[in-house]
Amino acid sequence: MNSDNKLSFIPERYIALASEYPKLSICRVVSQQKGQYTIISNAGEQRASVSGRLQHEAKTVSEYPTVGDYVMAELNYPGAAVIRHLLPRKGVFMRKAAGTARTEQPVAANIDTVFLCMSLNNDFNLRRLERYLSIAWDSGAKPVVVFTKADLCMDIEHKLSQAQSVAIGADIVVTSAMDNDGYASIMPYIKEGVTVAFVGSSGVGKSTLINKLLGEERLATNGLRNDDKGRHTTTHRELIALPCGAMVIDTPGMRELGMWDSAEGVSVAFADIEELASRCRFRNCTHTREPGCAVRAALQSGELNGERFDSYKKLLAENAYAGDSDSYAIAKQKKFKEIAKFNKSNRKQ
Repeated sequence: MNSDNKLSFIPERYIALASEYPKLSICRVVSQQKGQYTIISNAGEQRASVSGRLQHEAKTVSEYPTVGDYVMAELNYPGAAVIRHLLPRKGVFMRKAAGTARTEQPVAANIDTVFLCMSLNNDFNLRRLERYLSIAWDSGAKPVVVFTKADLCMDIEHKLSQAQSVAIGADIVVTSAMDNDGYASIMPYIKEGVTVAFVGSSGVGKSTLINKLLGEERLATNGLRNDDKGRHTTTHRELIALPCGAMVIDTPGMRELGMWDSAEGVSVAFADIEELASRCRFRNCTHTREPGCAVRAALQSGELNGERFDSYKKLLAENAYAGDSDSYAIAKQKKFKEIAKFNKSNRKQ
């Protein structure tokens, strides 16, 4: 056990829930690798596994603990702890698992702010940004678009203008690892007791930014390959304590970010199209041939970008495809029931 690191901040909502399990300790999941966990409590860090009962009751992958989760565990010294209860999440960043199987993969839970990182070189992609925003808005976290490697870009203002046209409601900040204060723009979001997560492709500089926040080169970093694509550096998700008392989650670069139960997030990310659709003559307008279609009129006038509309339709169709699976139905029912109940109870406090 590592007693140097301790769980210094526990939200009041979880302290109240923990009182229901007097023989167990409230912990937070720090890392997860192939069914093995590292958790942190007031006693320090310890290896842990999931109890047989919790495994038996879990119907889907999302019902297992993930990085950022608060859990109730039996701390056994010097052996591994046993995670016996997963406490309700206030939100979770979820994607479709990589590959062809229609199953979900929780990336991180209980995030306050998610930094969507994209470098200002060949990684810049508006359609990918729309995808990231759709999933981020659905996670319950506040999305912040973080552009990295500003020193490699000759047309920053143009790209910022493009990003602002699709990142509706989200803050956008620019960083550069070349400057000593190049990460200052993200500091207003880093506060004691807050959990933030960095998400993005390989090589965009997530680990470099976290090292800046840590004040030391703790996470391995690599530059770009000759083809301007990133090298994989982070190999697993990890929750890290910052000196200021905030917690940060570093995630591996994601080759795939498939839609999973993100219909509400798509509606928020594409609020401009949803608003146009509300003006259509028919409520169930398909925006193809119906008379009085406000969306088609906006496309014809140039008010709505055709590529953005195609992206909107693609993400909705992809999300609907995931919704045909049994795993989706089970996970959706449990997710919305628990998160809605949890957030409703906390609004009353």
